[in-house]
Amino acid sequence: MSPMPGIKLTPRDSFDDAYRKFKRQCDRNLIVTEARARQYYEKPTERRKKEKIATRKKILKKLFMLRRYESRL
Repeated sequence: MSPMPGIKLTPRDSFDDAYRKFKRQCDRNLIVTEARARQYYEKPTERRKKEKIATRKKILKKLFMLRRYESRL
């Protein structure tokens, strides 16, 4: 796991700037995403099933975009 996010502030930074920096740092470290994923235990079979569905979705999306592009030619 990555270290806790932290920001360094200058005296001229406002609260909004500091909050924005901190939020960006959290997004880069995927902290919220990981916390949501760990909120409930997910069986390995369920995880594999979700990965399989996501992979199929990606493939179908690529195929759809490819066919859409070819139809324009």
